[in-house]
Amino acid sequence: MPASRRALLAIILAAYLMIVLDVSIVVTALPHIRRTLGLSPTGLSWVQNAYTLTFGGLLLLGARAGDLLGRRRMFVAGIALFTIASLAAGLAQTAAWLLVARSVQGVGAAIAAPSTLALLTTSFPEGPERTRAVAYYGAVAGGGGSVGLVLGGMLTGWLSWRYGLFINVPVGIALVAAALRFLPETERRSGHFDLAGAATSTLGMFAVVYGIVHAATAGWSDVVTLTSLATGLALLALFVVNERRAEQPITPLRLFASRERAGAYLARLLFVGAMFGQFFFLTQYLQGVRGYGPLEAGLAFLPLTLVMFSMVFVVPRLVARLGSARLLAGGVLVALAGMAWLSQIAAHTPYLTGIALPMVVLGVGAGAAFTPLTASGVAGVAAEDAGAASGLVNVAHQLGGSLGLGVLVTVFASALPAHGLADAVSTSLTVGAAMLALALVVVLALIVRRPAPSGSVEHIGVADWDPQEQIAA
Repeated sequence: MPASRRALLAIILAAYLMIVLDVSIVVTALPHIRRTLGLSPTGLSWVQNAYTLTFGGLLLLGARAGDLLGRRRMFVAGIALFTIASLAAGLAQTAAWLLVARSVQGVGAAIAAPSTLALLTTSFPEGPERTRAVAYYGAVAGGGGSVGLVLGGMLTGWLSWRYGLFINVPVGIALVAAALRFLPETERRSGHFDLAGAATSTLGMFAVVYGIVHAATAGWSDVVTLTSLATGLALLALFVVNERRAEQPITPLRLFASRERAGAYLARLLFVGAMFGQFFFLTQYLQGVRGYGPLEAGLAFLPLTLVMFSMVFVVPRLVARLGSARLLAGGVLVALAGMAWLSQIAAHTPYLTGIALPMVVLGVGAGAAFTPLTASGVAGVAAEDAGAASGLVNVAHQLGGSLGLGVLVTVFASALPAHGLADAVSTSLTVGAAMLALALVVVLALIVRRPAPSGSVEHIGVADWDPQEQIAA
């Protein structure tokens, strides 16, 4: 591989790792953030949601900006904004300050992330070099969650939770300088930005999630709860109307015409929501009930994250043997079994048999499900819609995590006063298992069918895997 391509690959992988890390690096720091800034149990969820909602909501707009304005230009702009926001978040003195900075981080990530994979695929010719580069990218996506949990635990335990955010600053500065020197620029193209679509979808999801989380403390009949939910639903309805009329919509509605694709998006919302909740609540259980330090809590998640990462190398052979749809259904079923087992957690549950082993089962199921779930999300799309369909998979991933976490935080906050932390976590994980059960119903009803002919989605391999699917795993 020429030196110029090695430099390009290093820049892209480092940038993508930084973006992936910021989903998980704060997880093991959440109890410390709560104590420092006085966040409520429901307010704490916004440390995650503020990032993932803006990231997911603006991801398609970021991809469009890269296509029209130049990918290197957008990569540099996104990383610069992400770096400045990371510094602001690390310096936060109030909860509002932190959440605004996390939102801006999400905007920066949405601008930069689409350009990483696009630059990689356009800079490496088809064949062994591109396959190898995409495999490295996939390894970063799959293993980034594990690294973030451990690194966040180390920095929180040894220094402060703030250093999990400060670490982005020198890395971001170095990436901007290296990008300006080594990354190629793509030519500008003419076209339109669907700003109305991006605004209504992002603000609509913010309002819906805020209404759900607010209901945990104020109730479902509260004026703010009802107003927020009504506003969110109205904005999402305006989004649909806009996408029907827009000359170049950010989300072509024809993508939902296929039962398989629509099922894949809905199943992903449910599946990722349950997985986000599992990370969020278990870290509080491990530190609040079992007395683990941040580093110990990060290491405690390794059975899950390492198994998920390892499944990347097994899934292509399983697809060839079982078919994509059957593997997807089996993976969701195994993940459901793991989550149901994990939901039996109590104050004195043994780590090995009550936490680690269920995590292994959950990791096997999640690792088996994500790749065929992604394949179903882009199945049968026309060439001109391939980018939008791939982007929509990632949007469903990020927004599903926010929406699912919002629902589970409401359950958690309702159970906490009466039952205590351990039982509240168990209740939340039980609802997470119910979400996986619904995902299984969706998969069976809309995706599983008779074996498809050769050359269809049933025949996918490593080269077809979109590594951005694991961004929050």
